Amino acid sequence: MYVRSFTLRDFRSWDDVTTDLGPGSVVFVGPNGHGKTNLLESLGYLSTLSSHRVSSDAPLIRAGAERAFAGASVVNQGRELTIDIEILEGRANKARMNRSPVRRPREILGVLRSVLFAPEDLALVRGDPGERRRYLDELLTTRRPRMAAVRADYDKVLRQRSALLKTAGGALRRGSNSSDGVGALATLDVWDGHLAAHGAELLSARIALVHELTPHVAESYSSIAPESRPATIKYRSSLAEALPPEFSDPNREPESDDVEVLEAAFLHQLSTMRTREIERGVCLVGPHRDDLELGLGDQPAKGYASHGESWSFALSLRLASFGLLRAEGSDPVLMLDDVFAELDRKRRSALARVASGAEQVIITAAVAEDLPAEIDARRFGVEAVQGDSSRISTITPLEENVC
Repeated sequence: MYVRSFTLRDFRSWDDVTTDLGPGSVVFVGPNGHGKTNLLESLGYLSTLSSHRVSSDAPLIRAGAERAFAGASVVNQGRELTIDIEILEGRANKARMNRSPVRRPREILGVLRSVLFAPEDLALVRGDPGERRRYLDELLTTRRPRMAAVRADYDKVLRQRSALLKTAGGALRRGSNSSDGVGALATLDVWDGHLAAHGAELLSARIALVHELTPHVAESYSSIAPESRPATIKYRSSLAEALPPEFSDPNREPESDDVEVLEAAFLHQLSTMRTREIERGVCLVGPHRDDLELGLGDQPAKGYASHGESWSFALSLRLASFGLLRAEGSDPVLMLDDVFAELDRKRRSALARVASGAEQVIITAAVAEDLPAEIDARRFGVEAVQGDSSRISTITPLEENVC
């Protein structure tokens, strides 16, 4: 798979640009803060419908503009599809495939498969559980686009149920039997059923994904840091106390009836936690409370891994994603955002070996000297100039096309 060309309008620092890429390696070289990362962010957004840098869409729209546009022509095994999305502030975004509107933006998911490794990935090891949940869910929706709808349905039910818990908890603290409080308690069972149904499907998919990822992570980490302790990953669920003992075995093969088993455990745990949830006004059970545990030897990576080990683990998670997607028959687009400057020589070489074998790799670098000699790539210069209301980035092909 590769991006043949892409177009941006009013996306971050980009006013209006169209650039042809094609298979192989491409490097965008330019000073920090001039718009290189914005290019990869736009392609990542087309791939996942989210940014790896911000949680909302508003910052993606260039200052002074009302909307942003990102589009790409993607070639996969000889078939070319064009996708684009219009990002609108305060309104629902609009997406198209082959210039025909789709009902929901998530219908373009899966057309562009990508793996992005960026400096922010250190948070996968050192950050909060939400970073690791997001890593799993983005990979899930890349492989199985329908999981985006499952996650959206779960989040919608979670918000509604959380609001009911706050209403019921408020009435309980006031010692009142208000109609709102009574109504919230009466409808919680219905929302428990919806939450368990959607949550069990999401949880089952995550557990199966971690099972598939485990050997890829171990192999990737061993190749990057062979002298270090072995790397392990394990899914930790907030339903653990309600699950059958066999679910605690990390080597257990996912089974066809897992969703039903998980849904029953979910409902049991919700019933057990009902009083505490009402008292606190929050939902204490479900995939939104789970974590991906990262281990080095007998210790957790978070808090115990050195700086180099943390970088190695973050890189291993991305390389594991790449390996898993590649095993399904088509290379995802590999994007490397100014990461070679952060890595030592050994880790640079390990990443370069993977990059050199990818169908397409898109790299950003502040200076060309940061790139390993193993990477043979076309180069584009990126530079930002001051516009009327913001900086505007430009792309210029460089005469020397080999780094």
